[in-house]
Amino acid sequence: MAYNDLREWIAALERAGELKRIKTEVDPILEIAEITDRVSKSRDSQGRTGGPAILFENPRGSKIPVLINQFGSERRMRMALEVDSFDEIAGRIRQFMDVKSPQGFLDKIKMLPMLADMGKLFPKVVPTGPCKEVIRKDNFSLNNLPILQCWPKDAGRFITLPCVITRDPKSGKRNVGMYRMQVYDEKTTGMHWQRQKIGAEHYREMLRRAAAVQTGAPARPAEQSSAAFNTTSVDIMARTSGGSIIPETGLPAGRMDVAVAIGTDPAIAFSAIVPAPPEIEEYLIAGFLRQKPVELVKCETVDLEVPASSEIVLEGYVNLDELRTEGPFGDHTGFYSLEDLYPVFHITCVTHRNNPIYATTIVGKPPQEDAYMGKAVERIFLPLMKLTIPELVDVNLPIEGVFHNLMIVSIRKSYPGQGRKVMNAIWSLGQAMFTKCVIVVDEDVDVQNLGDVTLKALNNIDPERDIQFMLGPVDSLDHASRLPNFGSKMGIDATRKWSSEGFSRPWPDEILMDANTKAAVEAKWKTLAKELGIG
Repeated sequence: MAYNDLREWIAALERAGELKRIKTEVDPILEIAEITDRVSKSRDSQGRTGGPAILFENPRGSKIPVLINQFGSERRMRMALEVDSFDEIAGRIRQFMDVKSPQGFLDKIKMLPMLADMGKLFPKVVPTGPCKEVIRKDNFSLNNLPILQCWPKDAGRFITLPCVITRDPKSGKRNVGMYRMQVYDEKTTGMHWQRQKIGAEHYREMLRRAAAVQTGAPARPAEQSSAAFNTTSVDIMARTSGGSIIPETGLPAGRMDVAVAIGTDPAIAFSAIVPAPPEIEEYLIAGFLRQKPVELVKCETVDLEVPASSEIVLEGYVNLDELRTEGPFGDHTGFYSLEDLYPVFHITCVTHRNNPIYATTIVGKPPQEDAYMGKAVERIFLPLMKLTIPELVDVNLPIEGVFHNLMIVSIRKSYPGQGRKVMNAIWSLGQAMFTKCVIVVDEDVDVQNLGDVTLKALNNIDPERDIQFMLGPVDSLDHASRLPNFGSKMGIDATRKWSSEGFSRPWPDEILMDANTKAAVEAKWKTLAKELGIG
């Protein structure tokens, strides 16, 4: 059954021997990060990395315990999603995708149980919940929370594992994203929703509407083809570089409601990072993952709903006409992301459970906790990638590539130029558009084996012929791009080249021993291994 809240999840980790309680006083400023970084990179007696989840019970300056590294191993990620293998979830996704349109009455009857099961997973609003045990509309301060400063050159303390809830101004659908939040003072933070994140798009849509009101155009046109609205939208986006700068004429006034849940059950926290289409609410994805609907409660001061079992909830708003310098911040690239302008989150209310637990994470040089979360996303959402790229066989996002610097894909090649088609398809897919380097290999290459990829990819390419460069959006964390959020990407077509692709030379066979010789040696191998001293 699903974990009802963070506390059930902590209890499960403790029963499984996956959590350590630390009673020694430690400082949220740098010390917790240094301890966790050492743990994340440690190996146990069996050579496994990740270390245990840690509950710091005595953080300096706060009575609230700190949970960190909860997702920091493959086993804990599987426990979090309550599966023995990520393929189980991928299989459930495939099952829904494989449903065909019913051809007759009997087909419709057969579909009813599946549709009924899916209907049970939609989030539901309940009158109240544990997150309302304490409600503070005044007399609250972020300084009471054990918020970490992770690295020496960070601009300050950052909330690093928040579920940030916003609402689409057009559809009314909610989005749950995970964006770091720099603490400015006891009641304000930065809101680092990167330019291409859905929360940022909600902000931009609010900007478009506020600009339309200023110019007298309809703020909510019946059809988005309204000429006046579209002209105003183009103008405000161009003058503000998509809401990332304040032009000389200023930004239009207005507010956007935001809520932040800290310390949710693991399925909700994981759903906040998945590359879901904007049309699908993360609350539904969490229900699908945990096979139980997420219970929500209405906020006290903003028009949003938050998970009822959250440990801590911050309610507030961002002003459309206010940007402030955020960063630097030691990021998962292993480098500090540079300072930039972002909206400011103003807190209007804090609610929390009695004796709340503060859930957080650190990022830095891999492997860290986020590496295991990223690999889970890779495995689970492969079936969805195949919807757009049906020739896709497998994908590997190496941890050292920090998930947006390198993607290796194998394909079932059927026509000339297909490797390049796949590169461009990847660059059109949601967050995959940020991938700096894409390597495409044939289906006989094991993309999970970097040695096999290196051998065959480098042997199979003529660099001038097989490397393609293109310009487009890049990750906000890419410090090497020519401009913030805009730069070049590289694709390498390492598939075998065909005559129809202009390759006329013979292609050599791969070196493989014949089956009879292998069988003969296999029969003698135990004796040979003993003589050779090979285990």
